[in-house]
Amino acid sequence: MAHALNAAPAILRNSELDAEAVRAARVDLAAAFRMAARLGMHEGICNHFSLVVPGRDDLFLVNPYGWAFAEITASRLLVCDFAGNVVAGEGVPEATAFYIHARVHKNLPRAKAAFHTHMPNATALAMLEGPPLAWAGQSALKFYGRTVVDEHYNGLALDEREGDRIAASIGDADIVFMKNHGVMVVGASAAEAWDDLYYLERAAEAQRLALSTGRPLKPVPPELAQKTYDQMREGDRESAFLHMESIKRRLAKEEPDYLD
Repeated sequence: MAHALNAAPAILRNSELDAEAVRAARVDLAAAFRMAARLGMHEGICNHFSLVVPGRDDLFLVNPYGWAFAEITASRLLVCDFAGNVVAGEGVPEATAFYIHARVHKNLPRAKAAFHTHMPNATALAMLEGPPLAWAGQSALKFYGRTVVDEHYNGLALDEREGDRIAASIGDADIVFMKNHGVMVVGASAAEAWDDLYYLERAAEAQRLALSTGRPLKPVPPELAQKTYDQMREGDRESAFLHMESIKRRLAKEEPDYLD
């Protein structure tokens, strides 16, 4: 069950922001929501993506409570501060969205984007005992050395203490498997967070299918896993940018209202 956050809206003057940069951020974030919906990475009106507002490290964009990922548009996204105020947009964030994302952005300045889902395959791995992701498939190697497991599920995140705990659990990682809960990906941009989220689910899906055969996995040796990871990371930022541009081209043809 989701809970709405009761926050009194305030007004953010357009002159306080770089309008072009904020518009681009809104479009990228809305595109991520729409593609996540297409790929079944959503869960009703729950789960949340957020992005620090360009030029304002004290504000972040987040989806409003009550709207499914498939309904998100660039203008529908809210701008919130770390105190719980909605400073631009109509509506309020879902309470756990605020308490998780505000604390992640505040405590981890490198986390410009924070994408949290209960996407089925990665979440299934987060429900198992032991390490969630095995280094047995090439897609998984994109995340070699970049993941952490939060073993301490505490129910819904409805206060700053739990948000701070989750942020602390991430540490230097980019991907956190939240046991009994879901996953969170953090990144330097919406494009990079989306790219990681997409390939994380694909890696988890391949692992689940492999395990369903009942045969043991064949892990990649650590030295080769590290080498492959290093090869992938060389072009990751450019690849993520091109991935996002591809998504926006598709959506512009098939779901142009995401730009509204």
